[in-house]
Amino acid sequence: MNNAVMIESNRTGYTTKQCGRTFTVGELIEFLEQFDEDTPVYLSNDNGYTYGSINESCMEERNIEE
Repeated sequence: MNNAVMIESNRTGYTTKQCGRTFTVGELIEFLEQFDEDTPVYLSNDNGYTYGSINESCMEERNIEE
C-alpha cells in the first residue's frame, strides 16, 4: 500500500469571501511536516471521482479584493 497526502477539494464559494477560514502558508507547512518528505500530495475532487497533482506551475500569488 502506498501512502499519499490527499487534499479533498470542495467548492465552498464563488468568491474568496465565501470560503471562510483557510490555512496560511505557515499552517500548511506545519501540517505537512508530520508526513515523510517523499510522500506525494494530490487533490481529490468530486468525492474521489477525479484527482489532480500539485506542482510549481499550479502555484501563483494573486491579489484579491477583500
